[in-house]
Amino acid sequence: MFSFFKKFKKPADAPLDAPQEESVETAEDEALSDAELERQALAALAPPEEAKAQAPVQAAPAKAPAPVAATPPVAPKTEEAKEYWQGRTQSQWARGPETDLASEEIVPPPEPDPVAKKSWMSRLRHGLSKTSSNLTGIFVSAKIDEDLYEELETALLMSDAGVDATEFLLESLREKVRAERLTDASQVKAALRELLVDLLRPLEKSLMLGRAQPLVMMIAGVNGVGKTTSIGKLAKHLQHFNQSVLLAAGDTFRAAAREQLTVWGERNNVMVIAQESGDAAAVIYDAVGAARARKIDVMMADTAGRLPTQLHLMEELRKVRRVIAKAMPDAPHEVLLVIDANTGQNALAQVKAFDDALGLTGLVVTKLDGTAKGGILAAIARQRPVPVYFIGVGEKVEDLQPFSAEEFADALLG
Repeated sequence: MFSFFKKFKKPADAPLDAPQEESVETAEDEALSDAELERQALAALAPPEEAKAQAPVQAAPAKAPAPVAATPPVAPKTEEAKEYWQGRTQSQWARGPETDLASEEIVPPPEPDPVAKKSWMSRLRHGLSKTSSNLTGIFVSAKIDEDLYEELETALLMSDAGVDATEFLLESLREKVRAERLTDASQVKAALRELLVDLLRPLEKSLMLGRAQPLVMMIAGVNGVGKTTSIGKLAKHLQHFNQSVLLAAGDTFRAAAREQLTVWGERNNVMVIAQESGDAAAVIYDAVGAARARKIDVMMADTAGRLPTQLHLMEELRKVRRVIAKAMPDAPHEVLLVIDANTGQNALAQVKAFDDALGLTGLVVTKLDGTAKGGILAAIARQRPVPVYFIGVGEKVEDLQPFSAEEFADALLG
């Protein structure tokens, strides 16, 4: 039994999905009970007329229900709010709307903080500086000839873009240079940026909230990619948008993962369903039930790290997915894979393997902070265009931001 459930006591005749309340009797309740018994005894001895004339004793005030979850207050859900979420762009999702609790009307989100935006772009440029210096240096006082294209080919391959994406970009660039009669190196650089944005644009997608309660998210990834840390950061982001969150420590094979997720839960003041040992699917099944009973907005399930070559372990992930569907028929609503940008083409192999096994709905790309080459996103866009919801450039919460093709291209070629 999880330690969390020990705090609550549920009546025997209560439905399974009912909120659990603590049963506590106070001295005031006992006093009112004695007064009521005395009034009934006097009424039984008194004549009928006198009994009718007696003033009724005031009923005991109803006790306030015990809190069921230590989560932030959640704004009312309206149809307008759901439509607003579904129609949002990626940059809007980074801010989130504010809800007027009195009128339950959606207030347009404020404009992004220019200082915070500049800081984010600075960190992203720094993270991709290695690839950026290799690419931008080619266009310095360069002539538009075959040597330029050969240097670009080498730089793109070294950035982990892969053969397919590199050939696609170079062929498209040659055609664009001929069609638009570009003669200056700066024009060719701008053309390459435009082609890169067009290639990465299909990877942009907003994470739509409010379409289910709870919105169940299954998070997968191999060990060492920053999966558990990314879950903690995502929980903080969701709280900024008035979403209550519950975390499930489904990585039962690594004690450090459970403890790490518990620390993030304490830091963000969200519930964590955990178990010292046992089956990961059982832990996540109970977490889905707890999230439904407490009307949590988002439930994120951490799963054990798996290498795509370990077929028997990948089968356990499929089992977790099936168990989640039993706990909630239309779940999981999101299946995210966390990948390390430093692993290069191996990251592409992970995307293919996990997508085939689980049916991925999105990616979280981490560790774009200094040594990463960044070109792996171009390879993913060409061979397995799974949407990239977030990219991370550091350990802080604000270092995880929604992916933007234009921002990414600017950091590479700006």
